[in-house]
Parts: sequence; C-alpha cells; structure tokens
Amino acid sequence: MKKILVALTAFSLVVACGNDTNKKDSTSEQKAAKEQVVNVYTHRHYEPDQNIFKMFEDKTGIKVKVINASADELIQKMKMEGKQSPADVLITVDAGRLSRAKDEGLLQAIDSEILENAIPAHLQDVDNQWFGLTKRARIIAYAKDRVKPEDLSSYEDLVNKKWKGKILVRSSSNIYNQSLLASIIANNGEAAAKTWAEGVVNNLARSPKGSDRDQVKAVVAGEGDIAIVNSYYIGKMLNSPDAEEVKTAQQIGLFFPNQDGRGTHMNVSGAGVAKYAPNKENAILFIEFLISQEAQQVFTEANYEYPVLESVAPVKDIKDWGAFKEDTLGLNKLGEYNKQAVLIFDAAGWK
Repeated sequence: MKKILVALTAFSLVVACGNDTNKKDSTSEQKAAKEQVVNVYTHRHYEPDQNIFKMFEDKTGIKVKVINASADELIQKMKMEGKQSPADVLITVDAGRLSRAKDEGLLQAIDSEILENAIPAHLQDVDNQWFGLTKRARIIAYAKDRVKPEDLSSYEDLVNKKWKGKILVRSSSNIYNQSLLASIIANNGEAAAKTWAEGVVNNLARSPKGSDRDQVKAVVAGEGDIAIVNSYYIGKMLNSPDAEEVKTAQQIGLFFPNQDGRGTHMNVSGAGVAKYAPNKENAILFIEFLISQEAQQVFTEANYEYPVLESVAPVKDIKDWGAFKEDTLGLNKLGEYNKQAVLIFDAAGWK
C-alpha cells in the first residue's frame, strides 16, 4: 500500500512540475507573441504607407496593426484610453499636430542614435518625443498663362496690391495654414504676422474653402491666379489616374518663396512613441525603419514628398521642380505659436 502511495505521490509531483513547465512555456510563448506586434495609430491614409508597413513586417517578423483616423480623433482616442491605450506609435502630418500630442502628454522621449543622427535637428522634437519622416514645402502654385515667376518673390509679398482678388487658399482651420502663419510669427514677429494675414485676406479671390487640390483646380478655372498649397499635391495630380487632374496640374507652375531670405516654409509628417506603448522596443524599431533608405525611397516615389534623408534622391517630378532653399526653423516653433496663429486668423477675418 505504501509503495502505491509513494508512486502516486511521485506521479503527482511529476504532473505538477510538468504543468508548471507547461504554464511557464505558455507564458513565455504568449510574451514572445506579444512582443512581435507594433500598434500604429496613423493619420496618414496613403496606400504606399501600407506597402512600407509590409516591408517592415517581412524584414522583422513584427506584425503592424494599424488604426486609421484623423489626427484629432487619434489624439482624443489616446487621451480617453489613457494608460490602457494599446497605441505604440502615433503618426500624423504637420509638426503642429505632433507638438499638440506632445503637449497633451501622449508621447514619450526615446533614445535612438539612428533617428537623432539621420534626421536634421530642426525636423525633430527638441526632447526626442517626435521625429520627422517626410517633408513637404508650402509653395505658391501659379497659372502659367497669366503669371510670370519673376512676379513672385515671398510670402510677405502676397499682401501687395498687385495680387488683389487673385489669391486662393484653404480655410484658417487647416493646420497647414496655421503652421505657415506660426512660422511667420517665429521669423518676423506677431505684429508682422497680423499684417500679413490681413493683407492676404484683402487679396483673396474668394472665401477660403476646399482642399489644396481644389485651390489648384480653381486657379486653372480662372477663379484666381495663384494659390498657396503643399508641393506634394502637385506631384500627385501630375501622376493621377484621372486625366483631367493631370491636365490641370500641367497648367500650373510651382514657385518656392523666400529664396532671397529665410527660404521656403517646410513641414513634416512625423511619428512618436506613445506614452504608454506596450511594445516600446518594437515601436522604436518601426520608426527607425521609416527613415531607412528603402522606406524613404517609397515615400518620395509614391507620394511625392521630400525625403528627410539627404542621401535619398527625390523622384523625377520633384527633381524637375529644381533645388531650393529651405527654411530651417525648428519645427517645435510651429506648435509653440499655433494658438497665436489661430487668434490672428480670427482677428483678420480669415475664414
């Protein structure tokens, strides 16, 4: 009987140990599986981005799980989720929005020599909470048949009476315009920015409305002669499957303002690691991949944005526009002066 009891006890111990081992193995496997994911909240809605995410998955084995929504929706979602947020990475367009996410306490500082060394200092957050991925220039699109490029010079010159009833631009609620005005505040001062906003309003061809593409189409339709738009929209229109969009874009010239001064206003799309990222290491690896040679090449070839890496050659359409001087204002300033920009727009009557 004793022998039977001893045998049963020994068997129970073996089973228990086996169960403990199985539990440990299971836990380890679950942990490993969890670490092979990066949850990306992104405002960018471009198909080429999905190709870049697939490239990252193939290279690392880390699954990219994507949530797409507007920047405001993503920021609000992260605030509501708090410490329980599954977000590892936030991607959005415009440094002003990235600064807002930082100010809301939704991002965290990270250490990455790859990011810090590869990206120019003015295109990344001073506290390493966000990093620029692509650049876009805020340029002047003009009707080739009605405007000579030598008639154009700077953003400041847009208040000149010669542009009365000729300027097209989207609304003041648009973050691109807010960041442009923020850059003017940073470079010229608040009083000069107020004068500029009022002067542009006085020279508008119509009440601000529509997207950047709509401003280009309105120029060609004769509603105005010049428009303030982001450069990459022209590239996308020139390569659109819509023949009418291509035809429209071909009638537009691109002018890069302030070449005799500070240079053309630049902005970025960028990324930061979420404050409570459950997969922080994967998040850093993911952002590092987005500024790799292969990813940067896709950004410029498929979306006509300027790469942040100087070693990556822009796509042909961008090359055809020519080299230009860029404003190297630290993009943290765009977030710093955003509120003042909004107030100036309101006071100037820029709808």
